[in-house]
Parts: sequence; C-alpha cells; structure tokens
Amino acid sequence: MFVGHYAAAFAAKAIEPKAPMWTLAAAAQLVDIGWSAFIIAGVERASVDPSLPGSSLILEHMPWTHSLPMAIAWGVGAALLVKLLLRLPTWASIVVGLTVFSHWLLDLLVHRPDLELWIGGEKVGFGLWNYPVPEQAVEIGLIAITGAAWVASRKTLGRLAWPAIAFIGFLVALQIVAMLSPQPAGPLEAQSGVMILAIYLIVVALAALTDSHGKRTI
Repeated sequence: MFVGHYAAAFAAKAIEPKAPMWTLAAAAQLVDIGWSAFIIAGVERASVDPSLPGSSLILEHMPWTHSLPMAIAWGVGAALLVKLLLRLPTWASIVVGLTVFSHWLLDLLVHRPDLELWIGGEKVGFGLWNYPVPEQAVEIGLIAITGAAWVASRKTLGRLAWPAIAFIGFLVALQIVAMLSPQPAGPLEAQSGVMILAIYLIVVALAALTDSHGKRTI
C-alpha cells in the first residue's frame, strides 16, 4: 500500500472539510513518515527482495511505527498536536487522529505478516501484496471512490474541482513511477529513507495547495 493510504485523507476531507488537506495527507502517511525517519536513523530495519511478488520490501523490524499500540499512539498524538498547535475543532482533530490510525488498518490488508500486535509480539498481515493485480486494483479503487467523494464535497462548498483532480492524478502517476522503479536487493539504506521521506513531504506540500487554491469567484 502506497498512494492508497491517501484514500483515507480524501474520505476524511469529505467528512470534515475543516481539517486542512495537508494535515490529512500527512496523517495518512504519518506512520511511514516516522518509519522513513527511523530507517535513516537506523532505529528500524528493512530490506529489498526483488523476487517477491508485489512489494519487494521485507519489513524486518519496525515496532515503533507499525505495531498496533504504537499506531494508536501516533494517532492520539497527532490528534492532540493539531488540536493544540493548529487550534482545530475537536471533531476535526479526532478525524486527523483516525486518519493516522487508518494507515495500520490498510497495511494489515496488504502486508505480509510483519505488523506486531504488540511490541515484540505476534506479527500479522493478510498478504494482499502477494497478489499484485488485485492489490493495485484495491489501491487505485480506493483512491477513485474517495477522491470522487472529496471532489463532490468541494463542489458542495463552492470550490473548484480541478485542484483535487490534479492532486489525485499526481498520486496515480507517483504510484506508476514507484511500480516501475524497483529498488536494488539488500538492506534499505539511509539514503533510501531520505528519498522516501522527501516524497512524503512533497505530497504534503502539494496537498496544502489544494486548500489554498480553487475558490470560485463570482
């Protein structure tokens, strides 16, 4: 699961327009933003096996980002942070927190068993990555359905649709590039973590533009 995680951000924005899109885009991938930072620091570990179907990642050690209790903690922390620093309404802050936690639920669907139910505990994952075509269909399907809901909500609020459509198109293109850019075999090095982190931050910046542009003029 890569850009499919942003489906949670689209759905959240349609449900709660008061939550800025950039906070929801960051929330949808906050667990992986933390993971990429921990890969850089050497706190968590992963490697690449190009022979694997679907995702070539072997996620060996990631208890501080992808275990169930830590995913909950990241969600609660994000909700409190946007409430205190951005002064978002309570419901909007809760929606941000739920968007963070959605990452673990979507990962559960596609990951091979590498998600810890507790730190150091049993690992779970339904393994949809092992079936690349259905996995990609699920991922793009989620983006299409929730993206349509987001575009409809923008129109209801008197905002232009094209910034949202352009952002969705960018994510689909990003997914295609990721599929066609295999990583070399071996441990995932710090430079790969830097690149992954940069991509997430660029997406957050582009998400912010969808809120700052697209108002209809009379």
